[in-house]
Amino acid sequence: MELLIVASNFTYAILGAVFTILFMVLGYKVLDWITPFDTSKQLGEGNVAVGIVVGSMFVGLGIAVGLVVGLGLN
Repeated sequence: MELLIVASNFTYAILGAVFTILFMVLGYKVLDWITPFDTSKQLGEGNVAVGIVVGSMFVGLGIAVGLVVGLGLN
């Protein structure tokens, strides 16, 4: 019985990590779509302001999705 709980929690955590990565990629694509400039090009040129915005977006998405995954592991 305990092994089943561990296996289900592990599976849930792996799926949560996959969904987190997918949401981060989707969030980056949406950010790139709504901004009037090419985000990848600006990051490549070393634009620190764009880097801070993208990093903040990743941290925010990671916290939000991480809370959902973490609260589901009971």
